[in-house]
Amino acid sequence: MKNKIAYLGLFAAVAIIFGYVESLIPVFVGIPGIKLGLANLAVLFILQKYSWKEAAFVSVVRIIVIGFMFGNMFSILYSLAGAVVSLAVMTVMKKFSGFSILGISVAGGVSHNIGQLIIACMIAMSSSLLYYAPVLLISGVITGLLIGILTQEILKRIRF
Repeated sequence: MKNKIAYLGLFAAVAIIFGYVESLIPVFVGIPGIKLGLANLAVLFILQKYSWKEAAFVSVVRIIVIGFMFGNMFSILYSLAGAVVSLAVMTVMKKFSGFSILGISVAGGVSHNIGQLIIACMIAMSSSLLYYAPVLLISGVITGLLIGILTQEILKRIRF
């Protein structure tokens, strides 16, 4: 139990550091709102090693800390919306053994963007933002694949 708490704290700290690093990059690939999602690497790792509850804990901690340090209430709201949808999708996919870590990560990236798009439409009270969906879906696949590859490599190297 003590080791588990230490690992959760360690990965929450890693996620916060990754969030800080991403905050230094003004806009990923020149498209507003698109980020690599390095902080999600820690969440995906914890989801693979423990359960959705621990992954949710790390995710919420990193979202709140990063939001207060480098964002605002809207960034926290958007991140929480994306994280809830993403974690739910990844948890369901993890339960079905046919999906690899890459598939789970891609689904997480896409669903994270869908969650953020839904909350953006609700805040703006307009469905006109849905025109941005194709860009977000493509970026979710690409970033999800990259985060999945990184997580897969880390899972090979860290044993506990």
